[in-house]
Amino acid sequence: MNRITIGMFAHVDAGKTTLAEQMLYHTQSIKERGRVDHQDTYLDSHEIERARGITVFADQAVMSYKGTTYYLVDTPGHVDFSPEMERAVQIMDAAILVVSAVEGVQGHTETVWQLLHKHGIPTFFFINKIDRAGADVKRVREEIGQHLTSDICVLDESLAGGCVSEALIEHMAERDEELLDVFLEGAGDESFWLSALQRMIREHRIFPCVSGSALQDEGVKEFLDQLHQLAAVSYDETASFGGRVYKIRHDENGVRLTYVKALCGTLKVRDELMYLSGEEEMSEKVTRLAIVNGRKLQTVDQVNAGDLFAVVGLSGAEAGQGLGTCSDKLVYEMVPTLTSKVIFDDSLNVKDVLKSFQMLDAEDPSLAVIWEERLKEIHIHVMGVIQLEVLEQLVKERFGFNVSFGPPVILYKETIAAEVKGYGHFEPLRHYAEVHLRLEPGERGSGITFHSTCHVNELSLGHQRLIQSHLEEREHHGLLTGMPLTDISVTLIKGAAHNEHTHGGDFREATFRALRQGLEKAENLLLEPYYDFKIKVDIDDLGKVMSDIQRYSGHFEAPETSGKHAVIKGRVPVATFMNYSTELASFTHGKGILQLKFGGYDVCHNEQEIIERKAYRKDADPLYTSTSIFCAKGAGYAVPWDEAEAKMHLL
Repeated sequence: MNRITIGMFAHVDAGKTTLAEQMLYHTQSIKERGRVDHQDTYLDSHEIERARGITVFADQAVMSYKGTTYYLVDTPGHVDFSPEMERAVQIMDAAILVVSAVEGVQGHTETVWQLLHKHGIPTFFFINKIDRAGADVKRVREEIGQHLTSDICVLDESLAGGCVSEALIEHMAERDEELLDVFLEGAGDESFWLSALQRMIREHRIFPCVSGSALQDEGVKEFLDQLHQLAAVSYDETASFGGRVYKIRHDENGVRLTYVKALCGTLKVRDELMYLSGEEEMSEKVTRLAIVNGRKLQTVDQVNAGDLFAVVGLSGAEAGQGLGTCSDKLVYEMVPTLTSKVIFDDSLNVKDVLKSFQMLDAEDPSLAVIWEERLKEIHIHVMGVIQLEVLEQLVKERFGFNVSFGPPVILYKETIAAEVKGYGHFEPLRHYAEVHLRLEPGERGSGITFHSTCHVNELSLGHQRLIQSHLEEREHHGLLTGMPLTDISVTLIKGAAHNEHTHGGDFREATFRALRQGLEKAENLLLEPYYDFKIKVDIDDLGKVMSDIQRYSGHFEAPETSGKHAVIKGRVPVATFMNYSTELASFTHGKGILQLKFGGYDVCHNEQEIIERKAYRKDADPLYTSTSIFCAKGAGYAVPWDEAEAKMHLL
C-alpha cells in the first residue's frame, strides 16, 4: 500500500484547516465537517486552538483514498509557531500551500514557500475563498508568479479522466528539452505525459495550482482527485529500518511519545533502535507503536516505510534526530529572538515548575529553557507575545498551576573580534589541572566549536574529551552583558594533569577559568538578531518605507519597481523592527506586504546603550571567574587573570 505524507501550510486565516476538514470528509475519514468558527474541527482538537481559532500544534490525521493511505499534517500558520511548522516540513512527501483569493500572497506565505523550496518539497497551490467579496484568482496567480515561483501550472481543467491537457503539455515542454522533443514529434501517450508531470512535480520543477472555496466545498473533490494522481512517492520496505523524529509529546500520564516518520524498512514492537544522543550512541527497545489519528492512538505491532507513528521506549531522541540507518540530525533555522522570565507564585515548588517547563522544552526545543541558578529564575526563548499567551493556557491545562511571563526582551549574544589565548590553572591543595585555549572568531551562526592540537602524550584523550564536554555542557556568559557566548572556535593547545592529585571537577574549573581569562584579553563584541525583510508597497509609499528603514538602523538594496508597486529588500535589527507590521498596515491601509525572516546575529547597532542597560558585573558572576588558583606552602592562593599567564606551568 502506498503511504504519502501531505502537509497543510498557509498564512494565518487563509483557510487551510477548513480545506483539511473537507478532504477528511470526502475520504470518509470523518462523518461531519467541522468549522474553525464553530470550534469543532477535527485537527484543531486542542481547547487552546479551538478557543483562538488558530492552529498551534502540527497535528495529523489519517485518510485513505483509492488504495493510498495519506497522512495529513495541519501545520501552524501564525509566525509565533514557525518552529513547530519547520520541524514538520522535513518529513513531508508533498505540501499544499493555501493562499487566500482575497488577501493573496502575504508575508508568512513567502516564509513558508522559501522553506518548502529549500527542502525541495513538491508543492500544490490551492487558491482559497473564491466565494468571498474581493476575490481575484487571476491577480493571486500573478502574485504567486511574481513573489514565489513562475513555474505554476493551472490544473482547473487539466486532468479530466487522467488526461493531461494540451496546454499543460506545452507548459511542461517549455521547461524540459527532452519533453520538448517528444512534444514536437507528436509522440507520447496519456500515461507518458502523466508520468512526466508526476516526475516534474516530484523534482520541484513545476507546481500545480487550483482554486476553490474550502468553506463552500467548491473545487475540493476535484483537487483531491488531482492530488491523488500527481503526488507519487515510493518507499523501500525491504531495507533496514531508518526513520526521522519530528516531534515529541507526552500523554496524560507523562509517558514520552516520540513521533517518527519511517523512511525505509519496517519496525516492530520489541525491536532495538539505535540513535545518537549527543555524542553517545543509544540502543533502546521499542515497547509500543501507535498510528496517530487526531487525538486517537491506534496501537499496532508493526509500522512500515512511509508511515507516521508514535513510539514509546525512546528516552533521549530529539526532534530532527535520525533513527536506525538514518544517523544524522537536522538543524532548524527558525529560532526565537526573544527571551522571557517565567513568573510563578512563591507557594509553588520551583523544582516542579522547572520540571514542567523541561517537559515542554523536550516537545518544543526552541524554548531553550534555562535555569538561572544565581537568580533562582526560569527563562525561556520565544517567538512572540501570542506564544506566551498560549503557554500560559498550556501550563494551566496540563500541569494545573498558573504562571505568567515577564515582557519579552531581545536575546542578545556575545563574541570576540580577534584571536586570543586563554590560560586557566586550578591547584588548591590535592587538586591539579591546567588548560591553555586558543579562542578565534567563528562564522556567524556557528556557535561554539571545539578542536584540539594537544598531543595525547601531553594530555590523555580522556582528559581532552573531558575539557570538551565541560565547554559544551552549558551556555557561557560573555563579559559585556552576561549574555550567551557564540561564534567562537575554541582550540585546546596544551593541558596538564597530575597522576595523583587530579580529581573530578578539576578540569572543569581550569577550563572555565581559561575561557574567561581569554575573554578578559579579547575585543568583545555584542551581537543582536537581525531580520532579512522584503516589503511590497505602492510606489507612493516607497519613500516613507525607505525613511523608516534608515530610522530603524536598517539597510536596503535598490528597490525593484513594477507598474504601481515597489519591492524593497534589506536587513534590519529585530529590536527596532519587531512591531513594524502594525505601522506598515496603518499607513498603507492594509495593502503593504511585509515578510520577515530571521537573518542570524550581527554586530549590535547600539552596543553601548545595551551594555549600560544590562549593567552586568563580570566580577560578580558566581558561575565564572578569570582568576586562577595556584599552590604554595601547602595552600592554594588566587592569581588575577592579568598575572596568571606568567605563572602557568606549561609555558
